[in-house]
Amino acid sequence: MFKPTAEPDQHLKLRADAEARLKAGSAPPTKGWPTGVSALSLLHQLASTPASASDALKLLHELQVHQVELDLQHEQMETSVRELAEALAQYKGLFEFAPAGYFRIGHQGEIIEGNLSGAALFGVKQGELNGRHIDSFLAPDSRLVFLEMLQRLRDNSSSRDGCEVQTGRDGNISRRIHIVASVTPGGKAFLMVLSECDRPQTP
Repeated sequence: MFKPTAEPDQHLKLRADAEARLKAGSAPPTKGWPTGVSALSLLHQLASTPASASDALKLLHELQVHQVELDLQHEQMETSVRELAEALAQYKGLFEFAPAGYFRIGHQGEIIEGNLSGAALFGVKQGELNGRHIDSFLAPDSRLVFLEMLQRLRDNSSSRDGCEVQTGRDGNISRRIHIVASVTPGGKAFLMVLSECDRPQTP
């Protein structure tokens, strides 16, 4: 559970890290964060008077710490962006090259996204999937079975359903396909996993 005190704790840790790096001389390369004109004017004013010179040093230190904090935050952001990109590439690879057909289907049965195995089950290239209704790849007597499954999912968005269908013949080959489907969070689409029940049948 999110705790409101987490952010102040993180800031204290960031400041401590910045202080330690400044002391050790290992602060990250500056990204050129600008110092405000008012802060520079105050620093100059304090430094020009012996009685307030120590205050000028304190202000300079605060500015340096703030600079390092910004640079450390920038480092953390770059690391997070890189990790997110790597995670996205990993999950995209899992989707694209899975041994089963993965599909995201719109409420009316239109294909929003399908992977390579899914395209192979229907005997088409992956680029030919998007926008087509998935039942257009099915044999006529299987289309009603598929559409009835979609309707059951619409009626009960928290359920998982399935059916077996026959693909239309592609090069005199028809495949028996097992479909397992569920509704996405929010109910705006369906997720489907397709696998071949048996070897292709020839006439």
